[in-house]
Amino acid sequence: MTREQTVTDNIEEFLTILPPRVREVLENHERLEDLLEVVIDLGRPVEARFPGSYEVVGDEVTHEDLAYVVERVAHFDRDNRAGIERTLHRISAIRNRFGDIVGVTCRVGRAVYGTIDIIRDIVDTGRSILLLGRPGVGKTTKLREAARVLADELDYRVMVVDTNNEIAGDGDIPHPALGRARRMQVPGDREQCDVMIEAVENHMPQVIIIDEISNERDAFAARTIAERGVQLIATAHGNTLENLMFNPTLADLVGGIHAVTLSDDTARMRGSQKTVLERKTSPTFDSVIEIEQVDRLVIHSDISRSVDDLLLGKSVTAEIREKDAEGRVTRSHKTLELVGSTWGPRRQVYSTGDGDEWEGDEDSYYGEEQDAVKPFAAPGGPVTRIYPFGATRRKVEKALRELRAQAVTVSDPQNADVVLAVAGHHEDHVLPRRPGVQMVDIRSNTYGQIFEALREFLHSGDKTVRERYALLEAEQAAAHVLREGEPTELAAQNAYIRRLQHEMIAKHNLRSESVGKEPHRRLRVLPL
Repeated sequence: MTREQTVTDNIEEFLTILPPRVREVLENHERLEDLLEVVIDLGRPVEARFPGSYEVVGDEVTHEDLAYVVERVAHFDRDNRAGIERTLHRISAIRNRFGDIVGVTCRVGRAVYGTIDIIRDIVDTGRSILLLGRPGVGKTTKLREAARVLADELDYRVMVVDTNNEIAGDGDIPHPALGRARRMQVPGDREQCDVMIEAVENHMPQVIIIDEISNERDAFAARTIAERGVQLIATAHGNTLENLMFNPTLADLVGGIHAVTLSDDTARMRGSQKTVLERKTSPTFDSVIEIEQVDRLVIHSDISRSVDDLLLGKSVTAEIREKDAEGRVTRSHKTLELVGSTWGPRRQVYSTGDGDEWEGDEDSYYGEEQDAVKPFAAPGGPVTRIYPFGATRRKVEKALRELRAQAVTVSDPQNADVVLAVAGHHEDHVLPRRPGVQMVDIRSNTYGQIFEALREFLHSGDKTVRERYALLEAEQAAAHVLREGEPTELAAQNAYIRRLQHEMIAKHNLRSESVGKEPHRRLRVLPL
């Protein structure tokens, strides 16, 4: 097996764009090979960032320092990104409200060869592959290497749709790390789907490589390409297969999900409720690969089966591949399930900075939904599996929709995290369930009882999980508004978390406001 080799592309060219006093420090730095980026912000010391640490490598930045950098890079696009021609280095600008550049992030780009050895057998089969994982885990690096291997070693006609020049670098000539693969540049995110279709219709590729499928139009274009028999290798927002399933924007990539009402006979035969969630159609991709770490992957070889099992509340067996420092790949299997979790309340003075403040529990007020904007559903939230016992599943699912809860109902108590039972019902009937499964009792099978019980349960538990999910939702909603230019709303939160979300949105230079009444008060994110 090929040993992984890291190649730093033209680090000298990267250093030449930096102010001379900064360049002199870094040229002789002992950790130059590990340099990730250099941050140059007006009025602050220059920072060099390395894995796990940073160092000050220059005095306070002046306007002249920023001008020096800007003059030596290509022009900035509308996303405030620029590059150095025929390299993978990226320079991103920060502007003030008048449009003047007041900071730049200079990121070192490296081509890494051998990164797809761990999945070479899957890439060679011609199956379409979707890569998932957090930012910085190596998704784009693997796309670049896949393009080179398929074009150079297998002689496939490979076309890279490169929206932000992340895969093939800046300039009109693609970076050598792409091999013989061709590259089509994209003016901006909104045009990516059009270029994807153009690539298939005009250039007859056997393989198309796409970085970041992020909206419904891209997802539709991907399905169109797959239906024409072209191999797709792409990345998408989300860390896991479950994230994609419950993301309404991208769920079509794994077949989409909809509610189906079964006949009495079918429901009885399945041993399920009459209304169930099912996959709508065949997935666009054949395999999903979750990149947990650079050299640790979770592989779902049959997406259709994995999605179907998860919707039925069953566990899924996935392949785990890990690559050690010597290049040896070990394989194992483990059982994965939808992870249930709960959220927790606080009692304190709540203040969002947007005019509402009170002392007490976050659920102490009730209100009605107001002038709704289409809510933004962010992937990555905790999912709770609920088994209704003596309670009508339709009422439970309606309550979950009203609460905007990251929860699903399941038909098997063995796969549940919590059992919602009518009081006395589980005493009269034997209920097999896993140890540690929580019981939530309701006095009667009425919608009001079900709603109140679920609201109380879903707002008690680990506040850290709730905050982390809420901030992730705000982060991705901001990206959505910046990309689409249309307002969107987040899920309802308490005042403290709304304040954290306001701060997150402000970092993206967007506006936000709180709308609705408690307990449905929530953030609306607005374009500038």
